[in-house]
Amino acid sequence: MTDWCKKTPLEWKDYTNKEVKVTADEKNEYRGWVVTVDPVTANIVLVNFLEDGKVSVTVVMGHAVQKVELLDEGNEEVKERLAYLFMPEESRIYRKEDLEKRKNNLKSWLEQNHIPVTEQGDAQRTLCVADVLTIDPPYGPENCSSSNEIILSRVQALIQSALTY
Repeated sequence: MTDWCKKTPLEWKDYTNKEVKVTADEKNEYRGWVVTVDPVTANIVLVNFLEDGKVSVTVVMGHAVQKVELLDEGNEEVKERLAYLFMPEESRIYRKEDLEKRKNNLKSWLEQNHIPVTEQGDAQRTLCVADVLTIDPPYGPENCSSSNEIILSRVQALIQSALTY
């Protein structure tokens, strides 16, 4: 049993939200931000933020861990970004930049599919489709409203397919 596996959950908790370099069996090295450590298996869940806005999640098996080296203490922003990754969709609080990006991505996707869309409201936060349907932040299918049930269900289906695209 390695020293890592002998640590207590309170000791592992000290590594959460911090950037580490993990040396595992066969001298494999993994770098990333620690999201959590499984208290039963000592598995480490690491996240790396990629340049294109996506994330990479790696799980290092606890029994294989030889050494864990602290690289960066992190800050409040990193802690929020890590927490946000695994938060249920309905309880997320979006940053202004994220909402703007979601709105612009959805608007351009609708325009590419020849669906007339405009921005409306004081802050231009609401998307309006063909003057009969509105989409409010955070711009998901459940954020659509229209008195026309047929258009509502079709646009919601389109938005759902855009999100899975």
